[in-house]
Amino acid sequence: MTRIIAIANQKGGVGKTTTSVNLAASLTAMKRRVLLVDLDPQGNATTGSGLDKRALDATVYQVLLGERKIADVRVASPSGGFDVVPANRELAGAEIELVDLPERETRLKDALAEALSQMKAAISEVATDYDFILIDCPPSLSLLTLNGLCAADSVLIPMQCEYYALEGLSDLIQTLKKVRLHLNTRLEIEGLLRTMYDPRNTLALNVTAELEKHFGDKLFRTIIPRNIRLAEAPSHGLPVLKLEPQSKGALAYLALAGEMLRRMEPAPVGAAHQEGP
Repeated sequence: MTRIIAIANQKGGVGKTTTSVNLAASLTAMKRRVLLVDLDPQGNATTGSGLDKRALDATVYQVLLGERKIADVRVASPSGGFDVVPANRELAGAEIELVDLPERETRLKDALAEALSQMKAAISEVATDYDFILIDCPPSLSLLTLNGLCAADSVLIPMQCEYYALEGLSDLIQTLKKVRLHLNTRLEIEGLLRTMYDPRNTLALNVTAELEKHFGDKLFRTIIPRNIRLAEAPSHGLPVLKLEPQSKGALAYLALAGEMLRRMEPAPVGAAHQEGP
């Protein structure tokens, strides 16, 4: 069963694209088939996956407008081992063009559903299904982000542990509730991910305490630290796992992928009924 996860936060600079690319690479390293959808007009997830966004024949822009199928647009990341539905700056015009289109909030959802259906029909289900589809959303609560949220089963929220991040999180949660109520009833929070974390910072510790209090198990135990290799990797068009596999950043994203997979595993039969001696 394919799990579709939107990686979203309206606040910029919190590590959405870094998380999208490196989580895709880490899940791939764990033998999962991954499709990364770049829904940000900046196209940073595209370049971070080793693709030249200026040399693309087609992008997610054509998919949203109904001109191309995802199967025709997706390309293999030369560095990450996963597939990418790329983006470039022409996607910025999609906001205006989508306004007048029917079902404007669900264009991506419908395109993904059609693409998965076609792949299943082409070969066997096991060979063709993606295990994960990750959607890198832009840093705003825009129509593009709304398309990502409508297409997703869940939302992964990267955030820095600082005061303004908590303020923005409140706005995002309210938006998610409205989307779930009116557009996508299955949408849930996959988890909150602390990024660029510095344990020496007292504020980071205080914000973590607040997150644990209000979100409990929805807060990933894995923490992404500040790491120079994570910052350098996009300039090489590589996930950090390919640039420096033993770096703290690479190990942290591998740990995140492992934590996600463990969360998705069904509980052992009878585990809930075990009693002590």
